[in-house]
Amino acid sequence: MGFTAIKEKASALFNEASFISQIRNKRDYERAMALMDELIEDYDNQKALIDVLSGSIARWENTSPEFNVFNDRIEKLDSGIATLRVIMEQHHLGVADLPEIGSKSLVSRILRGDRRLTRDHIEALSQRFGISPALFFQANRGQDN
Repeated sequence: MGFTAIKEKASALFNEASFISQIRNKRDYERAMALMDELIEDYDNQKALIDVLSGSIARWENTSPEFNVFNDRIEKLDSGIATLRVIMEQHHLGVADLPEIGSKSLVSRILRGDRRLTRDHIEALSQRFGISPALFFQANRGQDN
């Protein structure tokens, strides 16, 4: 197929569904998400279109005012606490089930953000659950925290 035919087909596609490359409003976003749901069902055959559409969706979610509160909250999220919460949820653990950290009250204070996980806590949790200590730091990489 020559470039002329490729350009014509691409032009027809983007005229029909411009949201694939650039989401401009909430309706476009909803259509993009609906199309993504369908494309995922046939991932291997639709990977190229998924890649383009996922970029469009990510740009919208990162810049749209409707996601500002969510994005701000994620930006401020302490990855150590988030990782600890995931571990607790996955292993059905309560605040009394983490002797690596210490007392129930200390675990509670860490979960509330009143205290921080120490290096010793992170090393012990990483060893117990077979995970990389880096998981406790990834969201804050490059920040002054």
